[in-house]
Amino acid sequence: MRLEIHCADRIGIAQEILNILVSYQVDLKGIEVDSINCRMYVSFPPIEFEQFQKIMPEIRLIDGVEDVRTTAFLPSEREHNELYTLLSALPDGVISIDAKGWVRHCNDAACKDLNHLESEIIGSNINNLLKGFNFTRWLEGKEVLGQTTRVEVAGEDYIADILPIAVPQGNENDVLAGAVINIKSQSRLGQQVSAFRRYGQESFATIHNHSTAMRRVVREARKMAQLEAPILITGETGTGKELLARACHYASNRSLKPFIALSCASLPDDVAESELFGYAGYEDNAAPKRGVLEQADGGTVFLDEVGEMSKQLQTKLLRFLQDGTFRKVGDENEVKVNVRIVAATQKDLPAMVQEGSFREDLYYRINVLTLEIAPLRDRKADIGPLAEHFIQKYAQQNGHPAPKLSQECLEFLEQYPWPGNVRQLENSIYRAVSLLDDQELRVEHMQLPTFTHDLGYLESDFEGSLEQAVKRFEATLLRKLYPAYPSSRQLAKRLGLSHTAVANKLREYGINRKTVKV
Repeated sequence: MRLEIHCADRIGIAQEILNILVSYQVDLKGIEVDSINCRMYVSFPPIEFEQFQKIMPEIRLIDGVEDVRTTAFLPSEREHNELYTLLSALPDGVISIDAKGWVRHCNDAACKDLNHLESEIIGSNINNLLKGFNFTRWLEGKEVLGQTTRVEVAGEDYIADILPIAVPQGNENDVLAGAVINIKSQSRLGQQVSAFRRYGQESFATIHNHSTAMRRVVREARKMAQLEAPILITGETGTGKELLARACHYASNRSLKPFIALSCASLPDDVAESELFGYAGYEDNAAPKRGVLEQADGGTVFLDEVGEMSKQLQTKLLRFLQDGTFRKVGDENEVKVNVRIVAATQKDLPAMVQEGSFREDLYYRINVLTLEIAPLRDRKADIGPLAEHFIQKYAQQNGHPAPKLSQECLEFLEQYPWPGNVRQLENSIYRAVSLLDDQELRVEHMQLPTFTHDLGYLESDFEGSLEQAVKRFEATLLRKLYPAYPSSRQLAKRLGLSHTAVANKLREYGINRKTVKV
């Protein structure tokens, strides 16, 4: 039985309460005082109801006692069980030792790591359980500070975080009461690092969306991630379609299941079919193979460049989207899986539907939810933050301080059309930062070819005058056409020039039957 007594902060009040319990021969099991909230708690074995009825009024009559009530637990009992529950739920081993290195407590994960029962661990010396670190020397040191070190546990390498337990002594120095040790296996550490990297690389938080267009895309993608319908992501090459698809997956209810990407453009038709749907393996004693859809059961399949998919594969994919079933290559049995399809393309699918190269019914099946990523040239507000991000990233990889991005270079990057979009920007920054011997990144370090959407890439090392460039072009064109039109009259007719003009140009550029194979 436990009592919670609300009382004034008065010297001797605890003694008067205890005297009442003694007068009724009640065996006191515990007493706690909460001086901040003016509470006192007492614990004793169960007593008869008649005896309890006499004790309660007498305690209430004590000067300074405001209220007395029963309670289910003492504060220390709650804290103890709270801590025990927390330690039991932790996946990493936790061990508590006293100031001499003897184990006082350990959780279930520590017992599993040490391969011992709790009764075998409690009372043991920590130096006999964790090898590779001298706990005794550390505890006896002049200044006991927290440590992170490698230890050996049952013959395997672990990382141990060792934190001292200090008990405050008012104005005096704290007293060392022992330490708490958190041990983590290499595999467990790898899981945490992978989870951190996955979050860092594949979440919406890593998508730079300073521009209005990109903020809208991310806002819509967050909502679509919670749905189950297929998503079609469109955009030019290098805009980050797969990055957005992964972010949608890891923000969805399928995040703990696989995300598998398949490029429809990089594989031949027959290979792509077996990769997607799997292979039964009955013929030629070949081993059966699980396809991407089966491997990703419960998760997400990302079909990159879905516009490159053959008509045959389009038909099989359409059937899968209708009822979630498919047949492996060379098999008559149907397989049913629960997979969400996210497709991406840089092609104009509506135009392909009009041309007949893409099935109209499949287009409407995958185009339930649509995300269109604008090209980088149309979201210039993202270029600066992206450039700074890549500069920091690759400077850190190369082990030197990140250079400053000059204002002139930033303006140049914002005006460049970026036909390769974010991928091209990243590759350009990577090359520039890796080769840089300066503290500032300037325009000349970028080495980007001249590009226009009408003419494409132009020569970045163009030299000479316009007249010289025109003559180089003329000479090249005439050398290409001369084998098909070996007489100056035929060539003149093809180019719409006079015979004399063409003959003069052939003579000027030294083009004849001897110099060009006809």
